[in-house]
Amino acid sequence: MGHDRIKGNLDLLLLSVLSAGPAHGYNIIAALKARSEGEFDLAEGTVYPALHGLEAAGLVESVWQTVEGRRRRVYRLSDAGVRELADQRVQWRRFSSAIDGVLGSPA
Repeated sequence: MGHDRIKGNLDLLLLSVLSAGPAHGYNIIAALKARSEGEFDLAEGTVYPALHGLEAAGLVESVWQTVEGRRRRVYRLSDAGVRELADQRVQWRRFSSAIDGVLGSPA
């Protein structure tokens, strides 16, 4: 899938992954890849700046934890992030439905 398409929807994807529970960056990247059946194999350089932006916007919170003997930043949705995810899901479904309507079924 084109990087531009993912970039425009990365916040929604990250919020959705974090709705399953707190996770550190590597687990978030792995979940995106697994849940998309390999379509979203994103680099750390793409995901971490987006997570930092979500944190700056108050949608994600993070803490340092020791996981498997390594110190890692663990991210979780804030209350505002939960609300934003719900709103973005509604918007995405409306947009997706409109795209499907335009594309229709193959002739």
